[in-house]
Amino acid sequence: MSGNTITQSSTSTAVPVAPGAQRPSLALSTAARELDLRRGEFDLAVQLGRIRTVPDDGGGGRRVTRPEIDRVRSEAGFPTALRERVKVVGTTEGATLMDVTATRFTRLARLGLIVPVKFYLNRYRAVVWLYLAEELRQFAADEQHARLLSGRTPEDLRDQLAAGLDLRPRNWRGRHRGFLLRQTEDPWARAAVLASLLDPVQVAEIVKDPYERAHLNRFRPPSASHGAPDSAAAHLASRIMTADDPDEIGWLRADLGHAVEEAREIRPAPRPTPKPSPRAAAHRPPRPEEATSPGEPPQRSRGLLGWLRRRNH
Repeated sequence: MSGNTITQSSTSTAVPVAPGAQRPSLALSTAARELDLRRGEFDLAVQLGRIRTVPDDGGGGRRVTRPEIDRVRSEAGFPTALRERVKVVGTTEGATLMDVTATRFTRLARLGLIVPVKFYLNRYRAVVWLYLAEELRQFAADEQHARLLSGRTPEDLRDQLAAGLDLRPRNWRGRHRGFLLRQTEDPWARAAVLASLLDPVQVAEIVKDPYERAHLNRFRPPSASHGAPDSAAAHLASRIMTADDPDEIGWLRADLGHAVEEAREIRPAPRPTPKPSPRAAAHRPPRPEEATSPGEPPQRSRGLLGWLRRRNH
């Protein structure tokens, strides 16, 4: 790549790009190295909008432009400040950050007052929720939340917890949906994001056309790997990623219907070329090899019908 040099670390100096030369975009793995981020940190920074990506012109996914790399590197406190903004913690560390017990922290999360940003399954197939440390600090610093961080939990909230309320999966899905929608402008891909959060039966009820459903599947965002396919861990992760609350299902269905209508108007789903009907085939012009010259007997018909005709003559 003449006229361009990609830096190899945060301490190296990039060679100026010659005037008029094109500044290339970088693959995500290369961009993560240039920004001194682990891949998990980089992916979360992209999801949160801290690092902007662009589509790959060759259809190879997302990439990061050189000007965007330069912008992020020029921010104050780079790279430590960026790492802090994407730092995630579990229940124990999160409770310590907020100066509350782990039990109270879990109650706040179940009530939806703090929202997980990621999850994984541990070796016991238990769900481990992760939260942005930056958001937890902000929640604890807000004076309006003081009554929630100490003393007795309000009675109405205790009643909800006693009834089994747990908004962590639903809130994670809402956040995940926002992450995915920010990564695309394609109308079918946006509809596929909504479809990915619904049970296939729900999708089939909204998108009745099988060709449109197949087109949606082409754009379906990849699911994070949680164990081997059909394993207990994979099924558990699938349940977390599928809406189960009636209200959530209702508005997802409505949004999916509208999204498919818009996508259909902009670019209808592809369909196979229709085959000619038997009637049309019977009236088609003869092929060149079937044509006969004046006075020349027609070619003998093939098959049983031809044998019967010859026998009658």
